[in-house]
Amino acid sequence: MATVNVRRDVQDSFYRYKMPKLQAKVEGKGNGIKTVIMNMAEIARALSRPPSYPTKYFGCELGAQVKCDDKNERYIVNGDHDPIKLQNTLDGFINKYVLCQSCKNPETDIIIKNDEIVMDCKACGARNNGDMRHKLSTFIVKNPPAVASKNVRKQRKAATAQANNTGEDADNANEEGDGNGSDDDIISQRLSKQAAGLNMESKLALEDWSEDTSDAAVAQRMKELSVKGHGAFAEDEDEEGGENKYEAFGVWLLENKENSNEAIIEKAEELGVLDKYKACQVLVQGIFDENIIAQIPKRAKLLRKFVTDEKHQKATLGGIERLVGVDYKDALLKKIPTILMKVYDLDIIEDDVFIKWGEKPSKRYVERDISKEIKKAAAPFLEWLQNASEEESDEESD
Repeated sequence: MATVNVRRDVQDSFYRYKMPKLQAKVEGKGNGIKTVIMNMAEIARALSRPPSYPTKYFGCELGAQVKCDDKNERYIVNGDHDPIKLQNTLDGFINKYVLCQSCKNPETDIIIKNDEIVMDCKACGARNNGDMRHKLSTFIVKNPPAVASKNVRKQRKAATAQANNTGEDADNANEEGDGNGSDDDIISQRLSKQAAGLNMESKLALEDWSEDTSDAAVAQRMKELSVKGHGAFAEDEDEEGGENKYEAFGVWLLENKENSNEAIIEKAEELGVLDKYKACQVLVQGIFDENIIAQIPKRAKLLRKFVTDEKHQKATLGGIERLVGVDYKDALLKKIPTILMKVYDLDIIEDDVFIKWGEKPSKRYVERDISKEIKKAAAPFLEWLQNASEEESDEESD
């Protein structure tokens, strides 16, 4: 099935948000002529909206009666309508009722509050009011979408992957370009740069750590990975040789950054640190650099293997604190909400762990002032998460 970008104004072929190209078939003759939108259900799943919403939008914009048969997934617009015209009309629906008005990403959920539409963006955390002047808004208020759950973002990803006919692996590959860009389209601009061959030098390369593997260089790097005895390489009093094995794991990661997930898991098992929470901090600092936003999707399987309980979750956040606050502060501090959202999308860290982590600065992994800066920068994500958790709790109570 042919696909198009959800935002058709984005000409980037690597744009991660795809949907099936609208397919329509004209049936009947005379006064009974009608246009059947053959793949409306698939389009709606890619947009994470009920199929009745865009179908009703067509009726409002084209001045035609519509019929929505959800049971048989059959959606009809009365009259003879060209597929190109319908596709253009669908763009209007996407702009009004799918795209976030702040970041322009189609990762919004519709919430009805006080008979008004609120667009809750899962990409940037913004909440914007929908256009209540359009006739469709009245229909949406009277027919709100099903209560959103944590599975919504999984369903959205699955629908996008289905539209691409590539599955989850290709979807993750598309996310690799998610490391840089403007508010208008972070992902597409990053991938456009990669497609144009604009190699972005990393701070790691500038500092030449990838080439300098001398004892002095490695020792200095190990020193940076630990603060006041509280880092991952601090002595583990409960385990024999604890400090040495974490340090060995960290050195190996730094010298073998491009190793596969399987090779890293095998090495961790060999050193006996795979199930240890302190290894999570070492892992984060060893496998990620200033391009962490693009790298996280590729390391999803690896992170799920290491992060197994609350202690592991806290250590993972500690590793992110050190990576952002010590190694790449200038490059990553402002991107901390996006980094946390990427980790949140993997479902490896519980909501309450994120919230508790953000409550106050700590000197466990970095200096207290640096921790304060990081958590201040993370405020948009933490506020969104707090609101989402409260709403979910209220909905469960109701």
